[in-house]
Amino acid sequence: MNYGYKKQINVSFSEAVKKIREELSREGFGVLTEIDVKSILKKKLNVDYSNYLILGACNPPFAYKALQAEKDIGLLLPCNVIIYESSGKTFISAILPSVAMGMVDNKPLAEIAAAIEQKLKKIIDAAAK
Repeated sequence: MNYGYKKQINVSFSEAVKKIREELSREGFGVLTEIDVKSILKKKLNVDYSNYLILGACNPPFAYKALQAEKDIGLLLPCNVIIYESSGKTFISAILPSVAMGMVDNKPLAEIAAAIEQKLKKIIDAAAK
């Protein structure tokens, strides 16, 4: 099952993080959480891992609409965006809200998920340019 929208980006990891943050902001998203997977794995398991960052992104007007449509949707929020390195390449990816929220049988929520998904794809595409 395809549950993310991914692109390779031809810049360094740190530059990719910067570009994603800029594009998220441009589309009305803020970053609520940031998980540095590389750092956590080193600290907790003493293992080396490549650069991997998970950003929990939120667009407040859409989050509010989603919560109005489905009170328990907070279980699937915020929208995760990841930036990581693999085999010397940098990738950016975002969750597909239509897939994540598709398990909830709620037509208004499905419409909100589609709108959020369109914005997230736009963010990934713009950052990958």
